[in-house]
Amino acid sequence: MLLVGIAAVAGLAVVSVAVHWLVQHLVLVAGLLVVGAGAGVAVLRSRVRVRQRELDVRAAQLRHIEPFLSMTPKAFEHALADLCRRDGCTKVSVVGGAGDLAADVLATTPTGQRILIQAKRYGPRTFVGSQDVQRVNGTYRDVHRCDLAAVVTTSSFTKAAAAFCAQVGIRAVDRRALALWAEGTGGPPWA
Repeated sequence: MLLVGIAAVAGLAVVSVAVHWLVQHLVLVAGLLVVGAGAGVAVLRSRVRVRQRELDVRAAQLRHIEPFLSMTPKAFEHALADLCRRDGCTKVSVVGGAGDLAADVLATTPTGQRILIQAKRYGPRTFVGSQDVQRVNGTYRDVHRCDLAAVVTTSSFTKAAAAFCAQVGIRAVDRRALALWAEGTGGPPWA
C-alpha cells in the first residue's frame, strides 16, 4: 500500500512539473503544433497531387477502346475503376475475384448513389449472357447495398441479356458505349 502511495505522489509530481513547463513554454508548444500541422497538411496535399497525376496519366491512356481490348480481366477492372474516379466517383474499390458475388467495382457516384460494376473483358465473339446479368441482379441491392448496377463489356450482350437488363434497370454497357465513355463523349453508366 505504501508503494502505491509513493508511486501516486511521484506520478503527480511528474504531471505537475510537465504542466508547469507547458504553461511556461506555451508559445513554443503552440508554435510546434502549428508547424507540425502545416507539415502534415503539406504532406497530404502532396500525396493527393501525386495520386491525381497518376490517375490523370492512367485516364489519358484510356481515352480509346484499344487498350481495353488487350487488358487482362483484372487490369480491365482497375481501368473501369479509373474511369469512375476520372468522372467524379468517390469510395471506388476493385473487389473482383473469386467469390466476388457479381461485383468487380463498387463506387459512389457524384450524386451519392452506390453503383456496382460487373466487368466482362471478353473477346469479340464471346457475348454477355442472361445468366451473367441475372447474377448481378441477384446481388447488387441486397448483398452489395447498391442503388445502381452496370455490366460493362468489351464485347456485346445477347438479345436475352440486353432485354433482361432493360427490364430490371441494369445498365448494359457494350463495347461501343464503353468506347464513348472512355473518350468522354458518352456518359458514364450512372448517367
